[in-house]
Amino acid sequence: MEYKNIIFGISDQVATITLNRPPYNVIDIATMDEITDALAEVEKEPDLHFIVFRGAGDKMFSAGVDILDHTEERVEEMLSKFHDIFRLLYKWDKISISVVQAPAIGGGCELATFCDFVIAAESSYFSQPEIDVGCYPPIAAAAFPRIVGPKIAMDIVLTGRKLSATEAKEVGLITRVVPDDELEESLTELLTTLNGKSRTVLSLAKKALRAGTEWEFNLALTKAEDIYFDELLKTEDVMEGLNAFSEKRKPDWKHK
Repeated sequence: MEYKNIIFGISDQVATITLNRPPYNVIDIATMDEITDALAEVEKEPDLHFIVFRGAGDKMFSAGVDILDHTEERVEEMLSKFHDIFRLLYKWDKISISVVQAPAIGGGCELATFCDFVIAAESSYFSQPEIDVGCYPPIAAAAFPRIVGPKIAMDIVLTGRKLSATEAKEVGLITRVVPDDELEESLTELLTTLNGKSRTVLSLAKKALRAGTEWEFNLALTKAEDIYFDELLKTEDVMEGLNAFSEKRKPDWKHK
């Protein structure tokens, strides 16, 4: 299968999906479709147990979901397709790894930090700035309270502030921080370590760890989606925020 917006490859029983829309690697609906197709290819291969997500170039892992897909006509399709990627990753017994060479913002932050392992360059940072454009990130809303705890999740989502790679590791959002020029070495080291384990036991251990958090991600995400569609999208401020972003001006919040 040919891809336009991602680079997909399999080598040494490791699948790699690289977001390939530099410099910002924005994730539009077409990119979501390609990611889903690539994941379907991975799912067909029982011997593939590891999947790595990357971003092309050195400017951005991903700046997140395309603002042009957040229109009234497209938003439901966009969120549905984006969230289906996470639902699939959540149910998998395969191990997911993100290699974050540069900032991960919005949906890019969600994709990177949802992976089982997150290896980040020291110069990278993570943020969920959706609050600044009058909305919120449903994946982060569903996942972050269980990843970093409710207080830190509130801080990240409600302020939209940037977390350095070091701070992101300190709060438990990511796994490892390494010098920028050691990303490849760190990934190789991690894959070598994991490959030395029983893949069957790795899968069962992942399943047990997920159960240990009492995390029913699908239920949490459905609730976050319901609030988004039934309440958020009916406010005046959600459209004001998106319009202000597109017009490069400060939002004039109506607070309703």
